[in-house]
Amino acid sequence: DSRRKLKQVYHLYQFIEPLLAEVLLARGDVTLADHGAGKSYLGFILYDLLLQSRGGIVHGIETRPELVERSRQLAERLGFAGMRFHHLSAAASAHDAALPERIDIVTALHACDTATDDAIAFGLQKQARAMVLVPCCQAEVAACLRSTKALSLSRTPLAELWRHPIHTRELGSQITNVLRCLHLEASGYQVTVTELVGWEHSLKNELILARWTGQKKRSAQERLRAILQEFGLEDALG
Repeated sequence: DSRRKLKQVYHLYQFIEPLLAEVLLARGDVTLADHGAGKSYLGFILYDLLLQSRGGIVHGIETRPELVERSRQLAERLGFAGMRFHHLSAAASAHDAALPERIDIVTALHACDTATDDAIAFGLQKQARAMVLVPCCQAEVAACLRSTKALSLSRTPLAELWRHPIHTRELGSQITNVLRCLHLEASGYQVTVTELVGWEHSLKNELILARWTGQKKRSAQERLRAILQEFGLEDALG
């Protein structure tokens, strides 16, 4: 399990490194927030390989206090003075005074269910120049599909897409990530979606890369609203 996790994190590093390099070139320093940090594998690797020598700061955000304390002790033992760890949820972190007003890069590796959305909201509030997201366990839309049955589509052949529970879950995940991408595009980000690593390493394998351009796409907002309406998700997610 550790080797598999390490492979994912190193592969993710290859996507994040150019983003960090861009910020360092433009600003001379960089601040990164890692949501759902867990044992902070990603934060420690980024800091060790790139940020320590450049004065970068890493904020690890995690809800499990024992992991936060473990990471603090490890950073102290390694002399990684630029690493900070916070016992917070992704939602609460956006309003916590311990975190700076500006965050350059936001990451969320397998932040479960709505924690990915909270990480996106955090990035928007902090005016992040880039977000790197690997969503996990998206259950909210699937629950809405089971509840509302997407009434406008329920009498069409498309209802077969979520008739079986496993299809409901997978379709819910797909719709959730599509909505996230549209929301980011409507908010001024250029979005790329790709695989993180081979499927043999993780079934939660979709990587969303968002770079700030400032060009807010009106068409993305219109399509987002249309999807919410078509699947009967407006009241729940609108």
